[in-house]
Amino acid sequence: MAKGPGLYSDIGKRARDLLYKDYHSDQKFSITTISPTGVAITSSGTKKGELFFGDVSTQVKNNNVTADIKVDTSSNLLTTITVNEAAPGLKTILSFRVPDQRSGKIELQYLHEYVGICTSVGLTANPIVNFSGVIGTNTLALGSDVSFDTKTGNFTKCNAGLSFTNADLIAAVTLNDKGDSLNASYYHYVTPLTNTAVGAEVTRSLSTNENTLTLGAQHAIDPLTTLKARFNNSCKASALIQHEWRAKSTISVSAEVDTKAIEKSAKVGLALALKP
Repeated sequence: MAKGPGLYSDIGKRARDLLYKDYHSDQKFSITTISPTGVAITSSGTKKGELFFGDVSTQVKNNNVTADIKVDTSSNLLTTITVNEAAPGLKTILSFRVPDQRSGKIELQYLHEYVGICTSVGLTANPIVNFSGVIGTNTLALGSDVSFDTKTGNFTKCNAGLSFTNADLIAAVTLNDKGDSLNASYYHYVTPLTNTAVGAEVTRSLSTNENTLTLGAQHAIDPLTTLKARFNNSCKASALIQHEWRAKSTISVSAEVDTKAIEKSAKVGLALALKP
């Protein structure tokens, strides 16, 4: 287990990754090349129905500074500059998008043995200010995540969460949507040898009294191939198989069906990632 409580975004992350990460219904590919000087260039594309979206990103590292520049097919330019360990445990992130003049944002992350803090502020005259903090240890952590719009004077986000972690089990409870949504998740690492794990997530809307339950599992068929599956109370079943056919290069095939209408609802996704 990592030392310290981590950031607020880490609460329930293992269960979310098990249940939702890498599942898709589109066709995606990405190719990464690295120059002799260490500059990494990644070309990505996604086909959704008859539409195709693509982007090209460049990453440059110099000591503890990393610059990421991405250009997409909509002529948007996204730049992110990250400074790691400017001070012990501190990370600084500056990001902005062109031509969106209101997209500029600076973010500070601080990790300590008993505290994890992340705060960001928009670089505008009336910015949105976000603050999230976690206190505790790598076993028990309590945190909150709040956003405030200085233009309207309203809180746009107010969440709270609690996480319990031991060697093979992670349980988390979060209260989201300004107290309207209650979420509980569970992750259990069953067999390290085969990377077998199970997880569950329950979400209850307090205003509508609606519940959503999702169950999932993963298992490594061999050291290079992982199989995942999930099922929710809407009778939608999904499966994913991911194979690392060479170091850092993977191919993933996923499928989703509504078991109440299998002949009409099948969706298949394919993702290919090539890295040197």
